[in-house]
Amino acid sequence: MTDAKPSWTPAGQNPPESPELDTATAALATSLNLPAGFDPVAQDAVLGPEVSTALARVEKQLRAAIAHSDPFADATSRHLVEAGGKRIRPLLTILAAQLGNGAVPDVVQAAVVVELTHLATLYHDDVMDSAPYRRGAPTAHEVWGNQVAILAGDLIFARASLLVSQLGPEAVGIQARTFERLCLGQLHETVGPRDDEDPVEHYLSVIADKTASLIATSGQLGAMFSGAGEQAVNVMLEYGEKVGVAFQLADDVIDVTGLKAKSGKTPGTDLREGVPTLPVLLLRKAAADGDASAASVLALVEADLSSDEALDEAVTALRVHPVTAQAWSIAGEWADAAKASLDPLPESTVKFALTAFAEAVVDREV
Repeated sequence: MTDAKPSWTPAGQNPPESPELDTATAALATSLNLPAGFDPVAQDAVLGPEVSTALARVEKQLRAAIAHSDPFADATSRHLVEAGGKRIRPLLTILAAQLGNGAVPDVVQAAVVVELTHLATLYHDDVMDSAPYRRGAPTAHEVWGNQVAILAGDLIFARASLLVSQLGPEAVGIQARTFERLCLGQLHETVGPRDDEDPVEHYLSVIADKTASLIATSGQLGAMFSGAGEQAVNVMLEYGEKVGVAFQLADDVIDVTGLKAKSGKTPGTDLREGVPTLPVLLLRKAAADGDASAASVLALVEADLSSDEALDEAVTALRVHPVTAQAWSIAGEWADAAKASLDPLPESTVKFALTAFAEAVVDREV
């Protein structure tokens, strides 16, 4: 295993002077870091300041959007926002907008909507998964209990709905269809595949709905509200779907190959929770096809993993089995498809950055 590559790169540019840009937003823009893969943006003397300034505006509006006069509602709603995060979805919204007229106010508001929607789903997902940590902090349900955590997620989604309603009926329809897919993905993951359904195909459809749908919507809204045109909107939709699947598949493999991440998630968390990720699904298929080594590893994976020793043994065995390399390969195929979907776009820093992000998605180790 090679040394892990840095996950962040400094935006590195001061925002352009503007009478509309207050001191606090300008300072935030200067201090922002961008996730791995967005180095071309950070290094661009024109695009870098534009994107970092827009993201600073998103961050400011995001915090304003979740503020409540009720102190308890305010505290629960702020919990995950203040824990940080990569802000991948709003970044894609802002970046897609560069294909048109840039981060105009409606684009910034759309970026806030997609991040609020993402945050709302995290509150609910953590309850369903009984996750103890999120972004290095105790999850809301660990602090306040399941009912409060679910209601906090509902409150955040209500604010997202209010903001998207101000963007017009088309945006409301996009948001509603995206949220439907998010719910269906969670539902299908919960009930599992039908008896006549291939488990791997079922899982790919689950993550397309649970993860890729909102990533695709993020790029779609950015292109749409910047006036980038129908072709750019369609490209960002296709790109978001494919890079979103690649992103989740890579996370699956990182769960059994990575070192402890800054998110607080340790290798094997999905195994211990019984989450059916791609390496395990491929392992089950190989075992069913008569692979004795796969059957041996599967016995470790499906054993009682409550002790750290048992978990470490299962993680180690799965890490070196060929199905893990196969899972990496599948994630890479989705990333390659995401890059290919960008072909209709003209050559630009934006296209270069989107390509680099798709590559970075499957070039992570933690």
